[in-house]
Amino acid sequence: MRWAVVDSSVYIDHWERGLRDDVLNNVRREFIVRHSAIVLSELRRGARTREARRLVDGLFRLAKVQWTPSTSDWWEAGTLVRTIGDTESWDEQKRRSFQNDALLALTARRHGATVVTADRDFEPLGRALSIALRFV
Repeated sequence: MRWAVVDSSVYIDHWERGLRDDVLNNVRREFIVRHSAIVLSELRRGARTREARRLVDGLFRLAKVQWTPSTSDWWEAGTLVRTIGDTESWDEQKRRSFQNDALLALTARRHGATVVTADRDFEPLGRALSIALRFV
């Protein structure tokens, strides 16, 4: 069985817009899903309502195994953000927000996992890191 990590964009679409239920079910059938500490933190940061906090807290409780970036992931993320940001002519704010994507991609690569996402910012990361991406 293969590993997958689900990006916050998929959870947000699912919880806020009622989208991606079929995608999440398919991912759970095809992969062993591991949770990223990055994604959990992003979701918690954005959980502004009581219901949103309840959903995020529930996901956190279910996430018995959480993958975190290593020191080398952090180091490599700096180069990725700079290189891709320069190529795309991104401003500092975009580069800051992209850092979590880079860290998630590097963590997935280290574990040989597929990143499941609705965020097209992962495309250059997929090319740069040769990681498997599933866009939804």
